[in-house]
Amino acid sequence: MTDILDELQWRGLVAQTTDETALRQALADGPITVYCGFDPTAPSLHFGNLVQLILLRHLQRAGHRIIGLVGGSTGLIGDPRPTSERRLKEKHETATDVERIAAQVRQILSVDGGTPPTFVNNLDWTEPISALDFLRDYGKYFRVNQMIKKDAVAARLESEQGISYTEFSYQILQALDYLHLYREYGCTLQTGAQDQWGNITAGSELIHRVDGGTAHALTTPLITDSQGRKFGKSEGNAVWLDPSMTSPYSFYQYWLNIEDDSVVHLLRIFTDLTRSELDELARQVAVEPHRRTAQRTLATEVTTLVHGAQATASVQAASEALFGKGDITALEEQTLVDATGELPGADVPAGTGLLDALVATGLVDSKKAARRAIGDGAVSINGDRVGDEGYVLAAGDYLHNRVAVLRRGRKNLAAARLA
Repeated sequence: MTDILDELQWRGLVAQTTDETALRQALADGPITVYCGFDPTAPSLHFGNLVQLILLRHLQRAGHRIIGLVGGSTGLIGDPRPTSERRLKEKHETATDVERIAAQVRQILSVDGGTPPTFVNNLDWTEPISALDFLRDYGKYFRVNQMIKKDAVAARLESEQGISYTEFSYQILQALDYLHLYREYGCTLQTGAQDQWGNITAGSELIHRVDGGTAHALTTPLITDSQGRKFGKSEGNAVWLDPSMTSPYSFYQYWLNIEDDSVVHLLRIFTDLTRSELDELARQVAVEPHRRTAQRTLATEVTTLVHGAQATASVQAASEALFGKGDITALEEQTLVDATGELPGADVPAGTGLLDALVATGLVDSKKAARRAIGDGAVSINGDRVGDEGYVLAAGDYLHNRVAVLRRGRKNLAAARLA
């Protein structure tokens, strides 16, 4: 790689920049100060935010100074969505979410070998500004005819609901952040997702208008699969970084199930693997796709980044125990609960006959089918084969007093949860 911008482009982390030649020169002459903002519109960061954090890590390792901003003020307003108005959260809700998200940003950006990052909350400099000062000192630099051209704003103006002045003012608040960080820290580059282009350039333009300074913008592409569909954006199926919202096991399984056509692209974005390593994984996808080596590498690398090596080892052991030859009884309680939470199942009290348990959990559709499966030697409890159709589940069959894992054949599993 000739410079950091070349590497970012090769990894698929660059969608747009302001004056690429000038930005390339600034990065080469560096170090420069870079910031990215994260709004607490939810209690956790998600899949898409991880792209921004990884971009910052690359810049950090290249010697540039990083600022991680958590939006205590912008989170109270909410970046306009193209579809509908956001619910304004109570201030105490936002304050709690700020703390949770700040911890996630610190964890990802606290890497060895890079300049230590700076962490800021934009409520610190926004809250003291009065409404009159906000309008007189900053609002005068924005033209409404330009503001309404932003994609999300334009979409809302075309809708029946329209857009409130509260959300309409969001881009001024974000621009003010860039101006403040430019003045306070000498920050000259803001990064964000591609759909943040308008907000980011509003900040660089404000810096030029107010202080006559030069500031840059860089956005990352929205991550999509081979069919152009956004990853992790399904209704009610977001992939969160907080383990209480998406368990490490579910997180690992999400990456493990990435399609072949997308896995090498995502490895390039989400890992630090070299060109030669990625070329070898691409070869294996083409020649031995059934081994899913690339997916396992992706799942391991990203889960370790977000949740740590110990959590990754635990979920790998759980995956092997459920679908390979590992020991289910050796799994720690939370990993077992997370892993079996992904399985079909039912509440099954201790003392229930195995025939009834197999039917209740959906492994068979009748007691007759259950007897046949047991007679064929196809049924096991927690990995131990059971050949007695009169077997009754005892309290000791429920691992950690929580769940018994029932299996029919090699691939059909269910969870009998202690009622």
